Order: sequence, then C-alpha cells, then structure tokens
Amino acid sequence: MRNGDAGGSRPRLYVTRRLPEAVEARLAARFDARFNPEDRPPDRGELETAMREHDAICPTLTDRFDADLLALSGRRVRILANFGAGVDHIDLAAAAAHGIAVTNTPDALTDATADIAILLMLMAARRAGEGERELRAGRWTGWRPTHMIGQGLTGKTLGLIGYGRIAQATGRRAEAFGMRVLHHSRRPSGEAGHVATIEALAAEADILSLHIPGGAATRHLVDAGLIARMKPGAILINTARGPIVDEVALAGALRERRIAAAGLDVYEREPAVHPDLLACENAVLLPHLGSATIETRTAMGMQAADNLDAFFGDRELPNRVA
Repeated sequence: MRNGDAGGSRPRLYVTRRLPEAVEARLAARFDARFNPEDRPPDRGELETAMREHDAICPTLTDRFDADLLALSGRRVRILANFGAGVDHIDLAAAAAHGIAVTNTPDALTDATADIAILLMLMAARRAGEGERELRAGRWTGWRPTHMIGQGLTGKTLGLIGYGRIAQATGRRAEAFGMRVLHHSRRPSGEAGHVATIEALAAEADILSLHIPGGAATRHLVDAGLIARMKPGAILINTARGPIVDEVALAGALRERRIAAAGLDVYEREPAVHPDLLACENAVLLPHLGSATIETRTAMGMQAADNLDAFFGDRELPNRVA
C-alpha cells in the first residue's frame, strides 16, 4: 500500500499555491494537507523541507524540481501531482530514476487556453490594447475613418506550430472566423493542412500561433531568423511557454514594424517581462491567463486530486508522465 505512514494514517500532502476552494476542500478531506494561504512561490529551502516531510506534492509551473532536488537526501515524497499540463519545470528523467511518479492535468485547460489564443489574435489584429490605453489616458478625440485601423481575421491564414489538443481546439475556433488553418508538428499528422517545416509555415501564415512544450529542445525556436521569414503584416501568438520565443528578437521586430503585432500570455522570465516588450505598443501582453477560468482551474485541481487518489489507492495513474 502507498498510504502515508504505518497504521494507515492519511498521506501528507504539500500544495505549493492556493487552489480553488472546492479543490482545497477535497484535498483536505482526503489528505493531511498543508496549504499555502499566502499564495507566494515557495523558495528552494521550503521545497527541500516539503520533500522530506510529505508523501506527495502538488506543484505548479512556478516550482522548479531539478535533478538535485529530486535526489535530496532523506526524501519522503513519492509523487508530484502537477497542477497544469506542462511539466518542463520538472526533471522527468531524474524523477523516474528516483522512483518519483509525476502526473499532470492535460485535458482540463484545452478550451480555456484556446479561447485565450483567439482573444490574443483579436486584440492584436484589431489593436484593442492600444485603443484601450488611448481611451483611458484621455487621448481619444472621437471616431474618425482612419483612426486605429487594424486587420480582420476572416480569410487570413493561421499557422499552428504544434498540433496537440490546444492547437486543434484553436484551429476549430479559427475556422469559425473564416480562417484557413495550417499546422506543423514533429511527425506528420496525416490531416489536411500539414506543412513540412516551421520555416515554410512561418512564411505562409498571417498569424503564427505557438502550441508546443517548453524545455531545452524548443528554447528560442522562434528566433530572429524565423521572425524574418514572417510576413510584414503577420502576428505572433504565444500561449505555450515563454522561452520558446527570443524576446529581444521579437521586440526588435515589433519596434521596427517588421511584423505587425504580437500577443503573448507567457514570458521567458515570469513574472518579469522584458522591458523592450513593455515598450512596444503593438504587443498585447496578458499575465498568463490561459487557464484562468473558475471552471478550468477547478477541473485542473480535481484532475490532480484524481491522480493523487489513484496513487495512494494503488490504482493506475490516469495522467502519468513519469
């Protein structure tokens, strides 16, 4: 049995950030759970203590579990039930080597993140961020035919880099706007619209949207070279992971109007945003809102709880990644 202590006492669980009330209530009823009422990221020392004092941790993308932390002497933790789909903040190979199970929440956030991708497309194409800033600053002088002209989505080509659940959901939404949807994936999808290379996709797309995992293999995949292949009126959208984009190169292209705009929900050094991006009027910048609906965040928490229940109930893990 995987129960916490001898005698069948409840497993000890550490939850690194505040979760929706219904999720915390469920976890408190099932586990000897320690929550984070201050809702600040735990530091390295706190994570080390948690590794030694708890049977399970429910981390988020802000908590880095590298090889050294996973190999910690006196470690007690046997499962990391990640709150989120992405797990690039966890060294999966090290977790497997030390017998630590890792799970994620892959399905719960698909629709909400696809919605944010479309929101960013609309905001960037229609210059909504610029317009709101102008109005709030008292600079709007009234309607005129040539004021704040943007571009529409209908008839435009959307290029999806990656073709997983979120990319496909984004594509379906884009088609409802009358867009032509193309995609690139590491292996041919076998579906219409597949483009063989990222470079060819970037050259074809009016809007290029990122839907791939983070990590060393994709860091700065969107660099100055790829941005140079984009159309002058193109828009870049990132709802995936910040380090995929070379932010200095992107800011330079936006500043010089080599591409029309960008819509970003993620950043290379969150919560810091590169000052060059902050200075770009044609950049729409959101504070990582991709899954931020009460329905989605609750579903994510319940999925993490399902993984924990399965682990401590000696059942197959629904969403095991390591």
